Amino acid sequence: MHPIFEKNLFLVKEQIGIFKAANNFDIFDPETGSKVLECREPNLGLFTKLLRFTDFKRMTPFEIVISTPEGQKLLTVKRGISILHSNVEVLDENNRKIGSFNQKIFSIGGRFEVLSPAGQLLCMLQGNLIGWSFKFLKKEQQIAEVSKKWAGIGKEFFTSSDNYVLQIDGNVESADPLRPLIFAAVMCIDMCLKE
Repeated sequence: MHPIFEKNLFLVKEQIGIFKAANNFDIFDPETGSKVLECREPNLGLFTKLLRFTDFKRMTPFEIVISTPEGQKLLTVKRGISILHSNVEVLDENNRKIGSFNQKIFSIGGRFEVLSPAGQLLCMLQGNLIGWSFKFLKKEQQIAEVSKKWAGIGKEFFTSSDNYVLQIDGNVESADPLRPLIFAAVMCIDMCLKE
């Protein structure tokens, strides 16, 4: 696991563009204001690009590569075509599966199971009906949160509705393999639930 995932706070800023089919995000460290990660869709096919401009956008496949600003790949988050719900795989820098997400259909506000490589439940990602707030729950205890509310050092980053903060509870050990999965799940919120 890369040391960047030991951090507890990340600012996520979506790159805005006209007629943009790919989803691209920059991740910042709020303590320094520096960009620490990039999330890109480098292998987007023509047919998928065209569908991204239609009502079928939420059904399109994606493959998001999370890397350092220098280009070192850390994670890949990918999904095939989705009809009713999403099944998403998370791969490490060597393309080994480190976990997956299983979207629960008919959930209020959106819900994902965060699973181990063997399919065991590690935690749940639960949204709320109103607003834009998601909590990671492990045995009913909150271990992380994604929200658009931020009044700290990074508030200047929050000028559009496509920016948010991920805060991981300090009780989650720095070497816990759940940390990169929590981070990867943030991309699924945008791609699977909020598009």
